[in-house]
Amino acid sequence: MTSESVQPMSGPSRRTVVAAVGAAGLTVALTACGSDDKASDPSTEQGAAGGGATNEGGGSSAGAGAGGAALAKTTDIPEGSGKIFKDEKVVVSQPAAGDYKAFSTICTHQNCPMVDLKDDVISCACHGSQFSVLDGSVKKGPAVKPLEAKKVTVNGDSITLA
Repeated sequence: MTSESVQPMSGPSRRTVVAAVGAAGLTVALTACGSDDKASDPSTEQGAAGGGATNEGGGSSAGAGAGGAALAKTTDIPEGSGKIFKDEKVVVSQPAAGDYKAFSTICTHQNCPMVDLKDDVISCACHGSQFSVLDGSVKKGPAVKPLEAKKVTVNGDSITLA
């Protein structure tokens, strides 16, 4: 048996590399899951209040003229339900005849986009939260905060996101 000396590797050890890669992966995973930081932002704490518009001479109050292109016709939104506008990340509903409301389609639990709407319930595929599209309230957790209300205006038969 010969006695050979083992030379230490230059650069980081295997353990250091594995630990660094693991920490980076954890950071990416946690970032992808989102956070509940919106809770401290007063501009997002509109809750289920507001977000509505009626078909009375041009729609809702502040910002009525600030909207862009029409999202839909009033006849496109079923009474007692709603319609999702995926690109705008909004759902527009008609709780009662002539009363239109809009809410964000971003789940308040972990900020996942929601695209599953059945009757008056919009569901999150990430963790199963369910919300009413009629008032934005939580119907089933784990989410505890209602959907963020959005402003819509109604001018004639056109609904516009304000």
